[in-house]
Amino acid sequence: MRGSGRGGRAVHNEHEGSLDPRFTGASGKLWGGRFAKRTAEVVERYTASIPFDVRLASQDIRGSIAHVRMLARTGLLTAEEARLLEEGLREIEASIRRGEVRWTYADEDVHMWVERLLRERVGPVAGKLHTGRSRNDQVATDLHLYVRDEAARARSMLTDVRRALLDLADAHRDVVLPGYTHLQRAQPVTLAHHLLAYFWMFSRDAERLVDLDRRASWSPLGAGALAGSRFPFDRFFTAAELGLSAVYPNSLDAVSDRDFVLEFVFALSLIAVHLSRLAEELILWSSQEFAFVELDDAFATGSSMMPQKKNPDVPELLRGKTGRVVGDLVALLTVLKGLPLAYNKDLQEDKEALFDAVDTVLAGLEVTAPLLRSLSFRADAMRRAADDPLLCATDLAEALALRGVPFREAHEAVGRLVAYAFAAGKSLRDLTPEELLRHHAAFRPEDLELLSPESAVAGRKLFGGPASEAVAEQIALARRILEEEPLGRTVSDVLRAFAEGGERGGEPGR
Repeated sequence: MRGSGRGGRAVHNEHEGSLDPRFTGASGKLWGGRFAKRTAEVVERYTASIPFDVRLASQDIRGSIAHVRMLARTGLLTAEEARLLEEGLREIEASIRRGEVRWTYADEDVHMWVERLLRERVGPVAGKLHTGRSRNDQVATDLHLYVRDEAARARSMLTDVRRALLDLADAHRDVVLPGYTHLQRAQPVTLAHHLLAYFWMFSRDAERLVDLDRRASWSPLGAGALAGSRFPFDRFFTAAELGLSAVYPNSLDAVSDRDFVLEFVFALSLIAVHLSRLAEELILWSSQEFAFVELDDAFATGSSMMPQKKNPDVPELLRGKTGRVVGDLVALLTVLKGLPLAYNKDLQEDKEALFDAVDTVLAGLEVTAPLLRSLSFRADAMRRAADDPLLCATDLAEALALRGVPFREAHEAVGRLVAYAFAAGKSLRDLTPEELLRHHAAFRPEDLELLSPESAVAGRKLFGGPASEAVAEQIALARRILEEEPLGRTVSDVLRAFAEGGERGGEPGR
């Protein structure tokens, strides 16, 4: 290794890292040949992206290694030059991982930083690294690789969250609680059925990440500043080296495109919204007014003043942080809405919003799985809340409809019955068969047996319902999805096959 002068370590502060003036002109920059003055320090600080795009170093080095191999393959580098450059790049990546190198504002961005470090290690041959390449296609390539890397991490974390939900659902198949609309008790369901609703939300999120990967897998490398280059580049070779499945067919589009970033941040925003909805219910359910769930002490905090308090800070932050992720999406849309084609400095603003969305959502997913596993549900409180005959009013209307009464007529009759019970100060369960018949001739005495939450749940056996057998079917499907996703099948693939009947041996729609 050459050029570090520090026994292999290249540690720099803001006053170090000067570049060979043969290549930088008076400006001291690698692009500085045309400039007669150095960049003002205030401008360096204002325009530098290195404080945040430094996190793209790994992707930048991967892209550079692929570019080096392509240059050697096309005869633009000798084998020895390619070896020196690739070894130097790998040494830099290892040094960055070990925290042995630091950036300066003078480096501007991650690309210039890596190139400076490479020159310090391998000497003037580092100047050949940028042959035919622009920072425009370079940063676009970095972003494609970064989005794919982080989307894969998000998919893995979503799997962990869904496993936690599935395990909880499996363990609480028979726990009855009210289902709510407008935050008013509506109909009885089971805790398993309720939790599985979130399983399907997060499964769609996982599928969305798989789908966006198809577009994140286009390679912009070789597009240059906007018009490619005269060099005999093999763009398909570099794409394959980077594990990308396609090449942008238009060089101008290649350096302009940030659609895949927007798609990713939208997908992250939707994950955040789903986490927020789950968190909101945990906040409500852990309140004394509901008392459906007890948060583990390890996932709650106290008050500095009120010694009795146990606060749901983790769910509250899951809910609160959603706003910033949605804000990141809006910021990106706003940056892009008026840009002409090719690179504009405005695009520097895409990274902080992207990085913030990634950090916020992945941190939320990371805490959600153990939070779920730590919950203690209060089945008795849920059952008491569900033990209100009014929640079974729909069952009475459906009983009439099953006997041929038009549903609107049945609905009206049960509505009058409910009003009568309120006026008489009675529960529906306390009504007599005679009182039922007074409100519609199609009522039968045994209809009073429908007014229990267990009966209401057991009667809803259709696919997707809360009855025990329907929930068992959901759980089996959910487990199959988690087994088949690593094989390349998505939730829609599995559900489509199920709907066609081939995987359940019944008629479509049953």
